[in-house]
Amino acid sequence: MGKRILIVDDAAFMRMMIKDILVKNGFEVVGEAADGQQAVEKYNELKPDLVTMDITMPEMDGVTALKQIKAVDPSAKIIMCSAMGQQAMVIDAIQAGAKDFIVKPFQADRVIEAIQKTLG
Repeated sequence: MGKRILIVDDAAFMRMMIKDILVKNGFEVVGEAADGQQAVEKYNELKPDLVTMDITMPEMDGVTALKQIKAVDPSAKIIMCSAMGQQAMVIDAIQAGAKDFIVKPFQADRVIEAIQKTLG
């Protein structure tokens, strides 16, 4: 059975791109969220094996959502997605417990590599 993944991004187009990469590589996308608040709720509800989390989102940013998920589940596996030029936030995210990060625009092989490495 493929690993269960939750995709979090405020841009539907970005969610669709990641979903396409994941499904083609045998992963199961169990849910999608458009902001950090939804991400925390869906994580608790779906208990995915891994989360891809956008950093910059309305309502609640990805770093805050990461911290809230980690508070509930310290073993949560979360990979941050960032645009170029967000190094400071990526560092915050890694310090808060993110396992890896992928940069937009997504390259399929890099996305899969980060996920396989994180799921180990």
